[in-house]
Amino acid sequence: MIGWIVFGVVAVVLLGYTIIIYNGLVRLKHAVAQAWSNIDVLLRQRHDELPKLVETCRQYMQFEKETLQKVTEARAAADTARQQGDVKGVGGAETMLRAGLGKIMATVEAYPELKANESFNNLLSRISNLEDTIADRREFYNAAVNANNVRIEQFPDVLVARMLGFGAKDLLVFSEEETADVDVRGLFSG
Repeated sequence: MIGWIVFGVVAVVLLGYTIIIYNGLVRLKHAVAQAWSNIDVLLRQRHDELPKLVETCRQYMQFEKETLQKVTEARAAADTARQQGDVKGVGGAETMLRAGLGKIMATVEAYPELKANESFNNLLSRISNLEDTIADRREFYNAAVNANNVRIEQFPDVLVARMLGFGAKDLLVFSEEETADVDVRGLFSG
């Protein structure tokens, strides 16, 4: 009789501990989803502003059509990756998009009329503010992903995570190209 009582107590304790682990993993999964949702909203807002910026630039910048085309293509690739939930794809496309925007900003110096255009400056300010907010949200997202990924690898959580299908999430990473200087001379050659 005592053996069954001990067995019952151990079973209840293990079940309770498993439930606690499961609930913690669910909380982390939803924290990652919420952090991604915050980034997703900002990316959509910025992507809505980009066609306006490209069109404003297009009116002034006749020979930089290739740069504007690259920004448009990168925007489409980032949007597709975002809609598919492909975090790595978003990171790659966003890197291309940011490089294109950097080239646009570098070439603006050659167009005093564009630089003085109020609509252009408003769009530029809005996009710049969105960029700063995206960087902040990316930090929160990556922290949530890191907490999730660490937790599902720790013992005994790894046992529950594997048994119930909790998996690792991808960090949102932009390549080093994002922070590289724009080759201004290369923009005006050719």
